Amino acid sequence: MFKRIGLFVLTNIAIMAMISIILFVISSVFGVNLSGYNTSMGWLLAYAAVIGFTGSFVSLAISRWMAKRSYNIQLIDEKNLHQYHEKEQFVYKIVHRIAQMEHITTPEVGVYQSEEANAFATGPSKNRALVAVSSGLLDAMDKDEIEGVVAHEMAHILNGDMVTMTLIQGVLNTFVIFLSRLIAGAIDRALASDNEESNGPSMVYFIASIVLDILFGLLAQVVLMAFSRHREYRADAGSAKYAGKGKMVKALERLKEITEKTHIEPNEKEPMAAFKISGWHAMMEMFMSHPPLEKRIAALK
Repeated sequence: MFKRIGLFVLTNIAIMAMISIILFVISSVFGVNLSGYNTSMGWLLAYAAVIGFTGSFVSLAISRWMAKRSYNIQLIDEKNLHQYHEKEQFVYKIVHRIAQMEHITTPEVGVYQSEEANAFATGPSKNRALVAVSSGLLDAMDKDEIEGVVAHEMAHILNGDMVTMTLIQGVLNTFVIFLSRLIAGAIDRALASDNEESNGPSMVYFIASIVLDILFGLLAQVVLMAFSRHREYRADAGSAKYAGKGKMVKALERLKEITEKTHIEPNEKEPMAAFKISGWHAMMEMFMSHPPLEKRIAALK
């Protein structure tokens, strides 16, 4: 569930960084202003939008391919369904049933090896989607719980969440780049000597842009994660519709039980959890892609 968001965001950042570096190099070597340096506000906003939306839409376009490569997902072949384990067959049948109910192409369904109880959905559109579950989830949950989880992931697809995330990420990227380049340009001009004639972006401009991209990017993630938490509640409601409220609640309670067992001792993945500082926890919750399980369970009851 969490990995889908992380993979999308990291891919988006990597693509934006690559485009920015390429444009900076071209600007420096050939003297062509493609870096957003010292331009009109309108051109800078257009420049920011091109880079911002390119990053997010390329991330969306390759999301299914990236997920399969990153997690070594083994797809379930419908023609040879009888060859798979009972729970793997069950997952495929749930996905197929809900897809038929909503008249969309059945998403690709796959399993990847991981001890974590996890599942995610991704893909550029409702008819070109992927639902993946971990082997750990299949081992840890019964059929009712699995149905609740899989229906939740199908709700993400049917709600068009990946496309909406892409649009929001594109808008946020645009403002991050626009503001960082605007401020970096002001810093560069302030530090340049009066007699120095600038023919293009300096290293100061480039470094300031990167630092500001990171700072504004963190603020943008607060907005993005707020939407992500909102869509989790909607997907939970979708699961209640397709699988029944009881099964979704049961799945969340089982996931809570697994999480609590995993975090009996301080977990290296969550080093600050051991401190139990409420203020810190509240701040970290702003960067969480999913609401706390207790709140999700309460929202369904």
